[in-house]
Amino acid sequence: MRTEEILAAIGTGLWSWNSSAGTVSLDAEAARLLGMPAEPTVRHSTEVRPRFHPADWNEVDGVVNFAIAEDTVAEARLRVVDERGTVLRTVRSRSKPVGVGLPSAPHEYVLVGTLEEVAEAPDAVAVRTPLTGDWRRSREAFLLDAGRALAEAGSTEEVLRVAGSLSMPGFSPDALAVFGISGERLTVIGHYGHHGGDEESFTDMPLDTDYPAAETVRTGQPVYLSSPEEYRARFPVTWPLARTPERRSWAFLPLIASGHTMGAWMAGFRHSVPFSPDERAVLTTVARMLAQALTRARTAETERELSLGLQRSMMPSLGPGVQGLSVAARYIPTGGGLQVGGDWYDMIQLPNGRIALVIGDVQGHDVRAAGLMGQLRIALRAYAAEGHRPDAVLSRASRFLFGLNDAYEPGEGEDELTTARFATCLYAEADPDSGTLDIARAGHPDPVVVSVDGTAVIRQTAGGLPLGIEKDADFPTTRVVLGPGETIMLCTDGLIETGGHDMATGWTRLRPILERPIEDVEELADALVRAVHGPDSHYLTGPLLDRREDDIAVLVLRREGTRTRKPHARRSAMTIAQAEPERIAAARQQLRELLHDWADAEQVDSAVLMVSEMATNVLVHTDGDALLVAEVSGERGERRLRVEVADTSDELPHKRRPGEMASSGRGLMLMEMLADAWGVDPQGEGKCIWFELYESVEPAELGTVAVS
Repeated sequence: MRTEEILAAIGTGLWSWNSSAGTVSLDAEAARLLGMPAEPTVRHSTEVRPRFHPADWNEVDGVVNFAIAEDTVAEARLRVVDERGTVLRTVRSRSKPVGVGLPSAPHEYVLVGTLEEVAEAPDAVAVRTPLTGDWRRSREAFLLDAGRALAEAGSTEEVLRVAGSLSMPGFSPDALAVFGISGERLTVIGHYGHHGGDEESFTDMPLDTDYPAAETVRTGQPVYLSSPEEYRARFPVTWPLARTPERRSWAFLPLIASGHTMGAWMAGFRHSVPFSPDERAVLTTVARMLAQALTRARTAETERELSLGLQRSMMPSLGPGVQGLSVAARYIPTGGGLQVGGDWYDMIQLPNGRIALVIGDVQGHDVRAAGLMGQLRIALRAYAAEGHRPDAVLSRASRFLFGLNDAYEPGEGEDELTTARFATCLYAEADPDSGTLDIARAGHPDPVVVSVDGTAVIRQTAGGLPLGIEKDADFPTTRVVLGPGETIMLCTDGLIETGGHDMATGWTRLRPILERPIEDVEELADALVRAVHGPDSHYLTGPLLDRREDDIAVLVLRREGTRTRKPHARRSAMTIAQAEPERIAAARQQLRELLHDWADAEQVDSAVLMVSEMATNVLVHTDGDALLVAEVSGERGERRLRVEVADTSDELPHKRRPGEMASSGRGLMLMEMLADAWGVDPQGEGKCIWFELYESVEPAELGTVAVS
């Protein structure tokens, strides 16, 4: 026999109560014990709760909460009543409450257990227990729990859900409705426990209607109706619409906040309630808490609507697509305050047929940051429409923001140092035909380029100071070429650092997302946001102690073309000028990015060392710039790295034998020891020094030397 059959044979049923979903699952025996048809069923909690005596049901919450806290079994005796309040039987419930475990629902649980009938002399009628000291303590505990639950509700929907789940001590309502005021009319904001269509007659009515809720709003006084006869005598006009055999008593209470009547609350009962002074005190207190919770929820919803409207007005739509390019963008505000900040993105159609992609971040997460962002975005659009190059656009934008800071008058408690704002920005002018992007950067994170084989690499670009720090600032331009099928991702630092990450660990988190074979740029943008704000992000926190939050803006651009996961040559190029020796560090970092999945870490270190030596030699021993080109080709595990550094000097390098204390002269010795192959090629003007490394599982043997 099955377990259910054995339990049914001894008069025991199985039930499961999910307080989060508001549903109750009953097997056939449990349904029979509760006075329902003897068949398995799933009912809403509002259908099951009236089957229990109100005084008994009030004890269940306390028993369950104690069982959760002590990790034990919850046991209670409950009287089952019919629609008239007659006690049918007494059942014993033994159940194990399991917490849902969600931070947003700390008091919700799933109750799984058994129901069995116990021998107890039933009362003819379920007379409610007298108002003893225990009842008063239960009332106080109920009001504390109700106040806490309503205080935690963050929206009107949550407030109504909490109100619908209230179980008052000794006289729990089985239906409720919340009415609001719209001009001179009364409207239904929400309701629970009514059959579909019951509320249609009361959805919208004039305030002078002969209806209890309308009278409560007009007078600001509660209306208590202990019986259908009293309802019919006091409100004969609307009684035919409200008449139902399931309801025996009604209470209509005004919702008053800050001395203003904002609506009414109706509680309906299946059994007769005399509405004693204690019961009226409980209902009045709940109505006050409900009014305050609704006021807070409406204020929060208004603020959210205001902030979202502000952001929508400032964030552009990307407009029609550009031939040859696919673009997607996302903006996620920070979770605090009005949810407005200084991050933004933009796509601008330029007079020369190209497009400009802009992404930036104004310092701060307040209304002033959002206002400066809007002004700066408009200024950038104006400068771009005039046809200026990327460096000139950022120079003018920096002068514009510097002027705004200079003209700002600090308010009370502010000073010039704290009110001056700067902004990071990346401006890229893209040619859809050739795939070239001319990029100027003002203190902003570098872009990421994803090749057609899925390799994601941070593309090092020249940059200047953030906008607004200097009145006259220069912003060098870097050219990046996207091949068919390649993708470039621009983002603000919030995408990288949210979750307690620094720039290094944040990039490590994002790289696997960018290297997934995602064909649609819209899906790629969503995946990047989910990596930071999705459920899994809480398990990928960074090394910093605090979980920092920041605005997020993301722009993803892909040049149309065939994408393949087959091996594809990776190539990177960089110019290191005589006046920019610090670019050697960027070259080392760019080479490490290119070799992030190379099998032998020692070979990567060797390659970085040789690149540093080659570039430094050009800057020290010649008067020209160094042009570095690195390329990785071949199948993974058998790839070849070739690095070339060219300059305009005709003087060829030669081996030297430096003494023990010499500070130079070891460059070619290092090349000979570390490279699998290396050489020097004279060119029409100048020369090119190169080396190659071959990927293998085992460390490479000493290579050959080729000098042309």
